[in-house]
Amino acid sequence: MTSHKRVSAAVGGLVAAGAGLGLGELTAALAGGTSPVVGVGTQLIDLAPGPAKDWAVKNLGTADKPILVGGVLAAVAVFALVAGVVGVKRPRVALGMTVVLGLLAILAAATGRSLAVNPVVRVLPGVITLLVATIGMYLVLRARGYSLRGKPQEVPRAATPEQVRQASGGGATAGDVSGEAEKPDGFDRRKFLVTTFALGAAGVGGVAASRVLPGGVDDATRRAIKLPIPASRAKALPAGVAADVAGISPFTTSNKSFYRVDTLLTVPKVDPRNWELRVHGMVDRELRLNFADLLERRLVERDITLTCVSNEVGGPYVGNARWIGVPIAEILREAGVQAGADAVKSTSVDGLTIGTPLAALTDGRDAIFAVGMNGEPLPFDHGFPVRMVVPGLYGYVSATKWIVDFEVTRFEDFSAYWTDRGWAVEAPIKTASRIDVPKGFARIKPGPAVAAGVAWAQHRGIAKVEVQVDGGPWQEAKLADEAGIDIWRQWTFRWDATSGNHTLTVRATDHTGQVQTADRAAPRPNGSSGLHNTVVMVE
Repeated sequence: MTSHKRVSAAVGGLVAAGAGLGLGELTAALAGGTSPVVGVGTQLIDLAPGPAKDWAVKNLGTADKPILVGGVLAAVAVFALVAGVVGVKRPRVALGMTVVLGLLAILAAATGRSLAVNPVVRVLPGVITLLVATIGMYLVLRARGYSLRGKPQEVPRAATPEQVRQASGGGATAGDVSGEAEKPDGFDRRKFLVTTFALGAAGVGGVAASRVLPGGVDDATRRAIKLPIPASRAKALPAGVAADVAGISPFTTSNKSFYRVDTLLTVPKVDPRNWELRVHGMVDRELRLNFADLLERRLVERDITLTCVSNEVGGPYVGNARWIGVPIAEILREAGVQAGADAVKSTSVDGLTIGTPLAALTDGRDAIFAVGMNGEPLPFDHGFPVRMVVPGLYGYVSATKWIVDFEVTRFEDFSAYWTDRGWAVEAPIKTASRIDVPKGFARIKPGPAVAAGVAWAQHRGIAKVEVQVDGGPWQEAKLADEAGIDIWRQWTFRWDATSGNHTLTVRATDHTGQVQTADRAAPRPNGSSGLHNTVVMVE
């Protein structure tokens, strides 16, 4: 097989698969089904072993999702290239490989989590991918002169120049059939070029169109929502709540900067006009609440710091925001919780489940169904139109975004998404602290210096922060004013920096008297622990 045959065959396989994926993406955008790429990627997320997930969160951060999508596309491309080359000698095998590619998209959509409720709509993009990719591969093979009923047309060795030109699509000459030259195989160059161009255009056009279509409400619609003035406003912040140190984490984390850790490859854009929350299970009265219902209820406004269980010691997955929402305890009182219930299973629009201790929703803390964040409706990334916010618990057991179902139940009667994957059932946030300034291996001048950062122990509050220099005695840092026990607290520490390398270590003590442990633990199964330190070079 000559190199030009391999290249053309590989290109044919690639554009056939690309056309299938592109029109599958367009179908998902139009009908609301599961995108082939997203469906396969989500299955990979769900099936990946725990250590692989932990590595991705730690080392890739928010880039893990685009990298995964890129990996899926690269794998499809390689598979399609191989199928195209195989088709030169085994066209039926190439078609079979293409069918397998489409079946994988259908299987991923049918068995995985999806934003589409209707099972037919859910798999429709995969079906379109299968049909278009298979037909595309068939057309490519036909353009190369293959028939599924037999071998490619061959030109006799004694062919006339006219026969050679007809069999080769007009590109061969009489000299090509003399001596030891290969026999032409009926490759119609014009038909092949037209076919591959059409398939390529279909694939690119499908992807482009799918990105242009809104796929739900747009951001202008979200921003146009007017949130009512909360009946209970957040307390006025103390004057000294923020330390005046360059580089320290802002007291309030902006919506744009707030961390996002979830399992979705595409952010849902749920129309609040169609959104509904079902409250059911071990309750006296089932409730069905729409978005307008929530906005008409008593809203509260609270500053609350959230932390992800995946946060490593000193990591970035913590932030503080001002939330507006409906107290969950009031909804539960209206529904009437029955005796014996000890948990709530909440479900997001894509089918992800989270288990929350019932006590944490009814013990007086500011657990809310949030509709606003930092003065505006929730951003799409953070759960629009409604999410849960529960102080004192890691997000994987409390902070359900895009919530649509709220079932009062018992822990013994269900298992949630993350607990099925080896994480603890109950996960109160551990006392922690972080050095923001100076950054690791920063270079500073000798003399008076300052270190600063944040500490948090939601629902217990921070009572003290201490800093250690080069393993010496613990020295108390200055705390900014406290805004509340559910909110992180800034600290500063001034020291005399002498020439050389120095290690700064921080620890916090909460209001229960519990000192942050120095024992190192990875995030799995219930949050990391250990003391954050940084090395600074004084010269």
